[in-house]
Amino acid sequence: MQEISESLKAALAHHRAGELAEAKRLYEQILQAQPEHPDALHYLGLLACQVQQHEVGITLMERSIAVQAQPQPAYYNNLGNMLMERGRLAQAIEHYRRAVSLKPDYPEAHNNLGNALREARQPQASMLSCAQAIELRPGYAEAYNNLGNALQDLGELEAAAASYGKAVALRPAYAQAHNNLGNVQRAQGRRDEAIESYRQAVSLMPQLRMAHHSLGLALRERGALAEAIGSLRRGLGGDDANAHNSLGCALRDAGELEEAVTQFEAAVALDPKLAIAHCNLGGALRRQKKYDAAIVSCQRALELDPRLGEAYSNLGNAYHELQKHEAAELSYRYALELNPDDAVMHHNLAVLLVEQRKLEEALASCRKALLLDGAAAIHATHGDILHALGQHEAAVDAYLEALERGFRAVNMYYTLMFSMTSVARFSPETVRGYASRFGERAAEDARPWHHVPASTEVTRPLRVGFVSGDLKCHPVAFFLENVVAHLNRERVQLVAYSTHAFVDQMTVRLKPRFERWHDVSGMPDDACANLIRADRIDILVDLSGHTAYSRLSVFAWKPAPVQVTWLGFFATTGLEAIDYILADRHVLPESEASHFVEKPWRLPDSYLCFAPPEPEIAIGSLPASQNGFVTFGCLNSADKIGDSVVALWSRVLHAVPGSRLLLKASQFMRPTGRSVMTERFGAHGIANERLLLEGFTTRTAHLETYNRVDLALDPFPYPGGTTSVESLWMGVPVLTRRGDRFLSHVGETIAHTAGMADWIAADDDDYISKAVAFSADRERLRALRAGLREQLLASPLCDAARFARNLEEAFEGMWKRYIAGAPDGT
Repeated sequence: MQEISESLKAALAHHRAGELAEAKRLYEQILQAQPEHPDALHYLGLLACQVQQHEVGITLMERSIAVQAQPQPAYYNNLGNMLMERGRLAQAIEHYRRAVSLKPDYPEAHNNLGNALREARQPQASMLSCAQAIELRPGYAEAYNNLGNALQDLGELEAAAASYGKAVALRPAYAQAHNNLGNVQRAQGRRDEAIESYRQAVSLMPQLRMAHHSLGLALRERGALAEAIGSLRRGLGGDDANAHNSLGCALRDAGELEEAVTQFEAAVALDPKLAIAHCNLGGALRRQKKYDAAIVSCQRALELDPRLGEAYSNLGNAYHELQKHEAAELSYRYALELNPDDAVMHHNLAVLLVEQRKLEEALASCRKALLLDGAAAIHATHGDILHALGQHEAAVDAYLEALERGFRAVNMYYTLMFSMTSVARFSPETVRGYASRFGERAAEDARPWHHVPASTEVTRPLRVGFVSGDLKCHPVAFFLENVVAHLNRERVQLVAYSTHAFVDQMTVRLKPRFERWHDVSGMPDDACANLIRADRIDILVDLSGHTAYSRLSVFAWKPAPVQVTWLGFFATTGLEAIDYILADRHVLPESEASHFVEKPWRLPDSYLCFAPPEPEIAIGSLPASQNGFVTFGCLNSADKIGDSVVALWSRVLHAVPGSRLLLKASQFMRPTGRSVMTERFGAHGIANERLLLEGFTTRTAHLETYNRVDLALDPFPYPGGTTSVESLWMGVPVLTRRGDRFLSHVGETIAHTAGMADWIAADDDDYISKAVAFSADRERLRALRAGLREQLLASPLCDAARFARNLEEAFEGMWKRYIAGAPDGT
């Protein structure tokens, strides 16, 4: 017996020293002599588990317990540990409970029981066991760590952090506790503290892959992607699909899509049932424009987890890119059913609905997104929707909010400036300020050329480039067509840069007027600027300003020595790279030159030249003669009819009993558009029957509408341009109102140039007074109707040859100033 006791002591000594082969030999020698020796069975079982022979080891440990004369709590605890390693939780818990029942003051067994109960998703029971272990051993760091785990599972983050903090205070080199403390700090939003805890963990135990993984996740959240990727790489395990998935996410965020896809593919290869990895793979493939493959991955994710909202989101994005709007909308709506508080998804749905012209639904979705998240991009989309609905003032406020939150996309500035220009409460100085911010933003992305004036004047024709998205049936083209037809090709050669690929009958008529015609609609700014430079353009003319299909950002590259803005917009572009604004003395008086970054170059007559419509449309008799009442009219977009306009026109209708107001605009194609307008006038006491609301028609039918109008009313501060000249051409005089900036002077310059200066009202009261007086003078209205077309055609507004000479002289004057080194205008 003494010999067996000595052999057991020797075996245990070898075991503790890691000399496992010798320990095993001695344990087996004891069992040969005494097959039911409980200690030898137990420790040989432990040794077998250590060398990964768990089933053999557990069987030996169970035999040890079965043959004990006196139950040993430690044996139950040790067997519980081995069962835990094999994932046999219920049996492990049973053995830990047996250990503490045999020895209630056994802190290790209480701690291990707490850990097992936590794994069994019983955090409340786990917390009690860990607390018991701490009560028995107040300095027990492992028990504090396990208590922290249970508290974190219960959502008690503050208490969990305190418990982890106690664990690391008791044992500063406790890497796992540092890692766990980082987890709870990250959950609390204390990201910097979490990163420090993770750094402590990996410095203490570099092989602790979980800490590297957690550190990588926290660094990714902070935006430190390069560091995050490094940490996540160190946290990779050959068989850990989640680690590959996390690394893929960081690589995706860093724009390294190829490697991200590789990591996601590794994740799904290791764990084909990991739905989130399939989902992320689909998202990355979509960003690579591999839409069909993306859809397959997202659908696989949803097969595995039908409640994975992110997979519906990625699926919707892929369908959206493929212009499969119905499928995209359905996917987005499923995603929102699962995650109704997902602001990004409400925003994506809003963008999709805008593309489908479901503007009211889009507005509702966008506002839901705003309630959940005030992100700059969402405010920008909100502005786009309001702009599309004609709510320009509200759109401006949304865009300004987006700017304040850091949104700086060039395209947003276009709609912001367009909307802001037509809102009276923004002074011209304010408009210039925001336009200059756009100019600075555009300049950041440009690498402008430096042009050196030639030492002698060039005698060849000037090469003039026109940049526009409106070289089609559009007001810009209506004013441009006759001018380019009359330009002297010995003085100017024309090149067109069309920023919109749409072609119609006007485009076909315009193309032969240009030496070259380039479609630059899909061309990046740098490539477009290089093309203009290669064409050796002397003077580059912007015909869009801050309107649709604008390419002002190309002008920031300064591809031409002289650059001009004309015709398409009514305020400053904000670009220092544009030298001149082409204007006239009425639309841009000397006192308002400070409204522009560009220097004014004033044409002698008007800055507009109108091409009469074809075919000629007969002018009918005065409608009031047959109707017995006066019909006022406005054929401008309803976007121009603001609240102050509705209020003033209502006063006009009240002042002229029995009169009617005919409004014609595309917005009135929809019942909602008509009802909104009748309600607005109704608020001022105007009955519905006094409003005639008509929608979009062909241009010929549009012009024939004037045969039902006695007198046209010009809106403000955004008056008509093409519509006003068309009205005059159809014999219908236009009552306009004096303004305080370029935009609101457009009606004035048309009236002055057409010889209708007495139709300019000084203010609201004068507007009403003139409306009453002119509408009452039927003889004068009949006379104007009979002779106004000839008067217009004889004026500089329709004298294309005269305008072309003025324009040629302006271009040559600009070029001479450039040659002299002084592009400062007069």
